[in-house]
Amino acid sequence: MVRRHDPERRERIIDAAIRVVADRGIAGLSHRTVAAEADVPLGSTTYHFASLDELLVAALRRCNESFSRTVRESPYFSDPTVPLADELTRLMGEWFAAGRGPLALEYELYLAALRRPALRPVASEWADALADLIADRTDRATARALAALLDGISLQALLTGGDFDPEYTREMLARVADGADRRGRAGG
Repeated sequence: MVRRHDPERRERIIDAAIRVVADRGIAGLSHRTVAAEADVPLGSTTYHFASLDELLVAALRRCNESFSRTVRESPYFSDPTVPLADELTRLMGEWFAAGRGPLALEYELYLAALRRPALRPVASEWADALADLIADRTDRATARALAALLDGISLQALLTGGDFDPEYTREMLARVADGADRRGRAGG
């Protein structure tokens, strides 16, 4: 049998895994479901990813990269005269405006780290990347608190089925961000 050269196969498998998780959840992920979705032989998935955890790590990393790129390229961080809470609220509004599906997928992969230790370093990369981007506008501790608050508000909206509330979000983010500004001015 002639072996076909397919340099994009690994990437297609990762993309297929993301689609499977988006459609069926992590419980629906198997080498077989991913192979069918990617239209590749089952052996290709196990060749590139010996375990489902390896495949989930690659899928979460792909989501992290996409998320980080979106935040980095966001116009909301380009004007330092606009309050950080306003920028973060607008960015979060964009995430929710794109529909709950992509955000729910990212959080499903992110929260899978609770039960899958192999995912924990990658989940941590996601939280750290967001905090790093926010830290350009504030101190590191406040950036981490703001990232945690964004996660909490997002998860509450996703889990309760509630709407994204920009006024509440902006107020809560401002409390954290503005509190850091006051401490900085008082101490400086």
